Amino acid sequence: MVTQEQRKRQLAREKFLRQQQRRTAARRKARMRNSVIASVLGVILVGSLALYTSGVLKDDDKANASSQTTPSASPPSKAPDPCEKPAAGKVKTATWKKEPAVTIDKSAKYTMKLATTCGDIDLALNASAAPHTVNSFDFLAGKGYFDHTKCHRLTTEGIYVLQCGDPTGSGSGGPGYTIPDENLKDKSLKGNIYPAGTVAMANQYNAQTGQGKNSGGSQFFLVYQDSQLPPNYTPFGTVSASGMKVLKKIAAAGAQPADPTTQNTAPNATVVINKATVTKS
Repeated sequence: MVTQEQRKRQLAREKFLRQQQRRTAARRKARMRNSVIASVLGVILVGSLALYTSGVLKDDDKANASSQTTPSASPPSKAPDPCEKPAAGKVKTATWKKEPAVTIDKSAKYTMKLATTCGDIDLALNASAAPHTVNSFDFLAGKGYFDHTKCHRLTTEGIYVLQCGDPTGSGSGGPGYTIPDENLKDKSLKGNIYPAGTVAMANQYNAQTGQGKNSGGSQFFLVYQDSQLPPNYTPFGTVSASGMKVLKKIAAAGAQPADPTTQNTAPNATVVINKATVTKS
């Protein structure tokens, strides 16, 4: 027969078990609730990141947001190559120990024709303002230095230029000598803008350290759209109207991703200078 004391102990145990069951059930519900909340937040976060990386939340893409409905949208197709195959011939690799003596007539008019795979680009050279530069180009063109060379770099953000003049096609080649900076106070360079149509020298100048002045060689760039640049690069000519049409065609084809070794963004178009000629008139 169960005594009163035993009955009390049994009731106490049952009460304790019921409390434990309620606590276990409460913890299980809490875990489920938290799991659902975490899942919802995860979906929201992933969705937001996907939208951001697809450009929908960027200010410069607001106009196109309605068409960008999924983060897995296909990248834009590569524009077709608007240029012809290069002419037969080999790049010359000659170098010289010193800058050639200035023999041009500073008062004469000089033009340079770049017969490229994409069309002729005619340049009017400013011999009076940049005699060392124009003289060097006259010398190099006469040696066939630019013939069959690729234009190795096209920039499509921030600055808008096509860079040429390196026989190695790497961005590090040159004629073995350097020429002085010239014409850096040209009136055309207002507000640190190199206007569309400018022909200027590339160099190794570092604005932060102040080193690399007078380091121009054979590489030059053609500006196809106004570009924000400090006046550290010798402007020595202008591109003709017909030449600008060729540049615009090249730019419209876009640029390749940066090369991991050279960091160059090569044009999608096959831009090769078949022949470069400097003419005095």
